[in-house]
Amino acid sequence: MEDKTTMSDESVSKEDLWHLNNYILLKDYYDRTISRIAARCIRKGNIAIEEYPFYGYILDVLEEICEVGDYVVNSESLRPLVEKKIAGGFAALKKNLKEYKDELMHNSSPEMIKDDNKELEKMKDLLGGGNNEKLFDPTEGAGMKMDEIVDKLMKEKQMSEHRKIVKIKKPVNEANRQNLPTKDEV
Repeated sequence: MEDKTTMSDESVSKEDLWHLNNYILLKDYYDRTISRIAARCIRKGNIAIEEYPFYGYILDVLEEICEVGDYVVNSESLRPLVEKKIAGGFAALKKNLKEYKDELMHNSSPEMIKDDNKELEKMKDLLGGGNNEKLFDPTEGAGMKMDEIVDKLMKEKQMSEHRKIVKIKKPVNEANRQNLPTKDEV
């Protein structure tokens, strides 16, 4: 039998309450961890936080915040408590959660993204391997096709190899082996 906690005529399970409290604690822990690691990065020669050896741990905490935050957002029984426990209420929770998800998405490694089927499909489409049967040609509509450009460059290279370079010598005074000035130089 599940324990219930009564709060303002709403019945909230201990599991739901744990998720809300865990979200608040994780969010605070994440903020403190980022501050601490930023200070360590400065002491280590002002390295970027992404180059910190344990940066993956930060992403792990961020991922857990997103998972717990999704649970809280999807739990109808927690809404009255969210309004009381989180500054700005439910709207602030959703806004912060979206920011955390964006941060996680922009900094995730390929190994983390490969588990997300929607992201994997987006990547395939962008790289031309999705459901597209014809690959994207960046030169399409710009005049010449890629094959034509390569052929033209190859022909130009062959022509330049066959041309002989002819040097034009300046007239030389035979008596003292000095170059004579041209009409323009006088």
